[in-house]
Amino acid sequence: MESFVQEILEKHFPGQAQQIYTESLLIQYLDKKSGAIHGTAKTRRSLANYYAIYSILNFYVEDFFNNPNEYKKFEGYEYTKLFAFYRGLYGGSRLQNHALNSRVNGEFRNKVHTDKDLIIINGGKYALHIDFLYIRGQDISRAAKEIIEKYVSLLMKKDHTLLTVLASIGQSANIDEKKLQISSLLTEDSEARIFEIISFAILKHHYKTQKIYIGLTAEEIHEEYMQLFKTGRTNANDGGIDFVMRPIGRFFQVTEIDNYDKYLLDVDKVLHFPISFVIKTLKSKQLVEQEVEQYIETKSGGMVVIKEQYKKAFEEIITINEMKDWLLQLDEQSINLIISDIDFYYKMELNLEDFGGE
Repeated sequence: MESFVQEILEKHFPGQAQQIYTESLLIQYLDKKSGAIHGTAKTRRSLANYYAIYSILNFYVEDFFNNPNEYKKFEGYEYTKLFAFYRGLYGGSRLQNHALNSRVNGEFRNKVHTDKDLIIINGGKYALHIDFLYIRGQDISRAAKEIIEKYVSLLMKKDHTLLTVLASIGQSANIDEKKLQISSLLTEDSEARIFEIISFAILKHHYKTQKIYIGLTAEEIHEEYMQLFKTGRTNANDGGIDFVMRPIGRFFQVTEIDNYDKYLLDVDKVLHFPISFVIKTLKSKQLVEQEVEQYIETKSGGMVVIKEQYKKAFEEIITINEMKDWLLQLDEQSINLIISDIDFYYKMELNLEDFGGE
């Protein structure tokens, strides 16, 4: 149990916190979904599911707290009322309605092992199942609502840490100090979305000085500089591709070191089109290449056709080491643009309304 969850339960139910937690599947679910407040958590931010529950809790507490008989007659809150409410919450402006319509119930059943839906869907109306709102005859909705509020406040504090760091880096007049500070953000413990955003910014400005000559005919050949584009947010359904390069159509995927099977899955998703893997590791590029080759050898069972398919699909391995080296080679203008890009894409990732153009 997260410490803040325990504190809130102790406040609402003195001496009964552990018992309430043990018997409340709703509290357990909220607790299990709160991992994103930790710096190295791989858990996604979970705001959509949290806010779907919170929006119903918010109005329930106002209208039905400790009044089970009246609530049993209730048909549910209108979708438009709930949707408008949670779109106005921190980071909620771009959230969709999927959580209300299906995602919470499916994940809730899986995480806490129940055959009951948490959210009752009645046409275009929504309510929380009463069985999850009362434990030992006590209404736990206020405690659950406060847990979500505390989670969001902790998440806000964590989210804004990087923005504060970026502001500090931007104010530095020393280019070498700026490089050092940006480099320090690239670690094996970096949160996935932060690592992806910083990686993109560095790669974008590393490749932008490289050019090729291209044209449909010999007479039309002209020079073009490389441009790197981000496909979407870090948890987007992008088909396994995080960055795309023009004009040569090169694919990049950001990933972890610990699961080479996922590498092959990413390759399969794009039908073995070559991918450059940007890997969150301090292992040498050469060592990773050896490990990948060995994994492919094992996976293929010695079948040459399988080995060749996968080997040809690994265009390049890029580790933290290469990115740190490339960062040192960039000029001051590029470093300032990297800071600006990280700020922009991070704010976009958080659904903050004050991000502007690149």
